[in-house]
Amino acid sequence: MYSIIVNGNKKFKTKLNLEKNLFEGTLNDLFVKGDFIKINNYQYHIILQEKSYTVDIIKLNIEEKKLLLKINSIKFDIDLKDKYDELLHNLGLDDLAVKKINEIKAPMPGMVLSILINEGDVVKKGDSLLVLEAMKMENIIKSPADGTIKKINAITGIAVEKNQLLIQFLP
Repeated sequence: MYSIIVNGNKKFKTKLNLEKNLFEGTLNDLFVKGDFIKINNYQYHIILQEKSYTVDIIKLNIEEKKLLLKINSIKFDIDLKDKYDELLHNLGLDDLAVKKINEIKAPMPGMVLSILINEGDVVKKGDSLLVLEAMKMENIIKSPADGTIKKINAITGIAVEKNQLLIQFLP
């Protein structure tokens, strides 16, 4: 059984039978049942209450169980919760899964084009930290979690090697 939160508010509970390509559950407290066909790794066709839907997976974050779907050309943010996520939430332990970070290392060799933060800044997950040019492409390095910048080891205009320490966070 999965709980699906759509655009942060609508809740849908469903059971999937992957062998028979069926799903059933509740949507807005109403029972729904349908079937689906996998077209490719990023596209499905769903029939729900005699209506046909094309579902495209635009973004997928397996670690956070988040998806951005396009259903018949309308985009939806989806958060998935399984029974273990629900149990952790009910016990008040869901914050234990929050990722703590201590440092950011260079994912590849390149040149630091710009640093977008300062020491002492509080950053949120997904905030842009710096721009690294590699193989003639600009790559924006983003924060993988919330945190406070302790020290910036990168220097604008200086080349870095893969796994070189760029930024340190406060513990």
